[in-house]
Amino acid sequence: MISRGLKFRLYPTKTQVSDFTRFAGVCRMIYNLALEQRKRFHRQYETQTGSRLNYVAQARELTALRSSTEWIAAVSQTCQQQALRDLDQAYQRFFRGVASYPRPRKKGVHDSFRFQGREVSIRKLNKKWASVKLPKIGWVRFRLTRPVTGNIKNATIRHSAEGWTIAFCVELEHLRPSNDNPAVGIDRGVKNTVALSNGEIHRLPESLATIELKRRKAQRVLSRRKRGSRRYNKQRRRVARLQARAARIRTDWLHRLSLNLACRFGDIVIEDLNIRGMTATARGTLQTPGSHVKAKAGLNRSILSQCWHRFETLLAYKLEERGGTLSKVAARYTSQTCAACGTVDRESRKSQAAFHCQTCGHKAHADINAANNILRRNTAFMDVEVEHWFPCEASTGRVLCPENPSPSGGGRC
Repeated sequence: MISRGLKFRLYPTKTQVSDFTRFAGVCRMIYNLALEQRKRFHRQYETQTGSRLNYVAQARELTALRSSTEWIAAVSQTCQQQALRDLDQAYQRFFRGVASYPRPRKKGVHDSFRFQGREVSIRKLNKKWASVKLPKIGWVRFRLTRPVTGNIKNATIRHSAEGWTIAFCVELEHLRPSNDNPAVGIDRGVKNTVALSNGEIHRLPESLATIELKRRKAQRVLSRRKRGSRRYNKQRRRVARLQARAARIRTDWLHRLSLNLACRFGDIVIEDLNIRGMTATARGTLQTPGSHVKAKAGLNRSILSQCWHRFETLLAYKLEERGGTLSKVAARYTSQTCAACGTVDRESRKSQAAFHCQTCGHKAHADINAANNILRRNTAFMDVEVEHWFPCEASTGRVLCPENPSPSGGGRC
């Protein structure tokens, strides 16, 4: 069994939009009240009752609150319980050390609520339209861009700059097939988003640069508006729409590229990049201020705009669904290593796009050369090229492979 998310654009009536706003507001309030209760009164509660303040205890108090407050009872109880489950999971992730401490939800940012799958039903209107029945709201039309198959586990309604959307979490029966497709190495970069070891280069759509210029211009106009005024809110919505449009184009491109690669290749090898460390700020502290702060900030924006981590996530689950594997190798010196002879020399990297080995004279596109090194680092240990790459013992006693020897010129990868 595999889980997948299917997102659709909703087209509610004015009455339904009002219901959506009310549902989101009440669920946000329940979440914030429960968070405040856990932060300030959990010790007092444990002392008085002898039990922990968790989801079960707060769901019991939610029932009492609904019986005494009519406008809270007018909203589906399931949505409010799902908000409490979200808070409980947020605390569990915090105590496991994988997330920060839960923070209050804000209006305009966290406008969402969720139903359980058994409470919603879908009926198809025609080839392009369908409607979903939501408890205490009724039938809401949505654009049927793909068939909804599988068992619906839950349905999340969310508001953003795009409008109201619904996302179905469905569970599908799936048998992992065998995959005999060839392997490929992928180098991720800023100038070229993805470079393959077979010579292909893929870049983000050029329309994103145009949208970014419009967004910056709109942001400058927004900075001159009086905060809280109607003109300010109108310009803020324009900036949000431009950001949402860019995100939509980027997400569509990433999905199409990752699907294309997952269908063509059985084993994809990428670099094990510490993206959070690579995009850390260079500001420093008051005692030891950083250097080249603006240049580093610009580099961080360029790296994050390429969506390296999201591309990796999409590629991983699409490969798993089709019987492929996603492998990671060390990223050290992949751009300074010659894919033909294995020599590491920073002088071989002539420019961003040109690689010319100073030892054997091998010439190639720098990103494609790095992609071939990435592929070789994964296959060398699998004895695919055992006749060409033999393990050797370095002076430090560590076992190395010739495709990653000590650098001759220093520098970064």
